[in-house]
Amino acid sequence: MILYDGHVHTPFCPHGTKDTLASYCEQAIKAGLKGISFTEHAPLPEGFTDTAPKQDSAMSKQDFYSYIEEVQAVRSIYQDHLAIGIGLEVDYIEGFEEQTALLLNEVGPFLTDSILSVHFLKHGDTYTCMDYSPDVLISLASSLGSIDAVHTLYYQTVLKSIQEDLGPYKPRRIGHMTLANKFQIKAPPSRSFIREQDAILSALLSGRYSLDFNVAGLRKPLCKETYPPLTVAKQAASMGIPLVFGSDAHQYKEMDHSPDDYQGLSFTAPISISE
Repeated sequence: MILYDGHVHTPFCPHGTKDTLASYCEQAIKAGLKGISFTEHAPLPEGFTDTAPKQDSAMSKQDFYSYIEEVQAVRSIYQDHLAIGIGLEVDYIEGFEEQTALLLNEVGPFLTDSILSVHFLKHGDTYTCMDYSPDVLISLASSLGSIDAVHTLYYQTVLKSIQEDLGPYKPRRIGHMTLANKFQIKAPPSRSFIREQDAILSALLSGRYSLDFNVAGLRKPLCKETYPPLTVAKQAASMGIPLVFGSDAHQYKEMDHSPDDYQGLSFTAPISISE
């Protein structure tokens, strides 16, 4: 049974919707959840320029404290009905580790939960938001030489995100570890990446991280699977890596908590809202 959703976005997301925090809370209560974590895209590190075509990847720094205040307010309103985590989804961007650590040192004391994710891939002196669209991914593949090369670089970067020291407020949960598969139906790799995924799972286990079991891929017409797929999630669980369910909802109607789709998996609560 799914009792917690540890990956929920908000109207502070530039590429999301204006659905209110309360609408997410009401949807969670309707679904019978005990708690959710709001995990908005953290401000990008100082000096990094958003390379997404619309530059809409993350919340602006100037909105951060308003975000915290609004989540705290809704947390108070729903305290008798729903446990609510105050979190961020933080981008790991290779080459901006120091700036990310500085950002985390500033905002970390306000958080009860966080996720570390990879969206931007560094190649040469260029950064690409690899999950923005199929065309962006295919263009990146052209630059790197193949779709396989994109997947390889993605998994290498996820592994680096786990291994890097980002300070005391570094997120302890890794987001959507197979996001490279987002457009796999249109742009499939030629091989599996089991070895790379195994390396990531080993690093998660040794570092005592939890894993975002992210169902957003099921909603993506060119993916049609969870991040990670069920087989990888079950492998992680068998190793003792905690799985945290995440809808990755950017509108309240995306908070899909249908347990029949995930039989055989057990989920843990985000660290901030345990029973």
